[in-house]
Amino acid sequence: MKGLKTVCAAAICAAAVLGMTGCSSPAAGGRRIVRISHAQSETHPEHLGLLKFKEYVEENLGDKYEVQIFPNELLGAAQKAIELTQTGAIDFVVAGTANLETFADVYEVFSMPYLFTSEEAYHEVMNDTDYMNQVYESTDEAGFRVLTWYNAGTRSFYATKPIYTPDDLKGLKMRVQQSPASVNMAKAFGAAASPMSFGEVYTAIQQGVIDGAENNELALTNNKHGEVAKYYSYNKHQMVPDMLIANLKFLNGLSEEEREVFDEAARLSTEVELAEWDEQVEQAKKIAQEDMGVEFIDVDVQLFKDKVANVQQDMLDENPNIQDLYDHIQEVNAKYLDTEEEGEE
Repeated sequence: MKGLKTVCAAAICAAAVLGMTGCSSPAAGGRRIVRISHAQSETHPEHLGLLKFKEYVEENLGDKYEVQIFPNELLGAAQKAIELTQTGAIDFVVAGTANLETFADVYEVFSMPYLFTSEEAYHEVMNDTDYMNQVYESTDEAGFRVLTWYNAGTRSFYATKPIYTPDDLKGLKMRVQQSPASVNMAKAFGAAASPMSFGEVYTAIQQGVIDGAENNELALTNNKHGEVAKYYSYNKHQMVPDMLIANLKFLNGLSEEEREVFDEAARLSTEVELAEWDEQVEQAKKIAQEDMGVEFIDVDVQLFKDKVANVQQDMLDENPNIQDLYDHIQEVNAKYLDTEEEGEE
């Protein structure tokens, strides 16, 4: 089955690459085909958000554009799909910020453990479009630009063994995102970091290549990881957004009116994704517990924070390009900390 998926992905990928010239020319009926790649299933909030993107573009520019969405890594894992977006073989890809670090190191800040103090602070930062557009422009030289963000929840560890404290991570082989910062974080917890493509995680846990991974609750159900990893520990070490990335040449080739439509489609896709996210997380936890036998473990988060206390400063010392964004995030964090303290008085 895995081999068949690989063959299919290669065939579609090859078709996309061979169709690079065709991508910039009209499709049947005179419409330009716009291809979007992502790693999730057709029921995932990101896919539902992209369906809204497709709907809005085709409602307003349907005589010119047809949007095609390729889920489940059909056009390759995130890093490969980003490269295809760079070249223009495809037009858009959804990928995590960890995949963008090699193109613009400002994105490394999102891999910092315990960067945000609350989901409210996280959302305020990401919804500050004026500020984030400065960050999004950082990959222009690489040939692509982020249009919007999607909530990928709060990341925690899940494994074939229960994790109550950081000591329980010692010696465990844990999949992390393909990011140096995420690798260093896992090491600080005492785990053996195993960076790999998201699509490989299920089989790797099933075959004992790794002991677990770290992600949000939807990974348990949407990607079926709860079938092979029965313990999910709420240590909440990262809030890492996914990004909708566009080929810059494609964006720059749009008329002003067309660009406004694509920008609004992106904004609406985020609106849909955020609403679906909260609902699906609750459903995922219920399904994982009742149907898959996953045990959810509440832990003392401070114990985990203490283990990675030096990682933040090490990252700031090694990468000065994240300082401005880090400071901006801390200002937002402080607002919510002040609110919490007032509520406690």
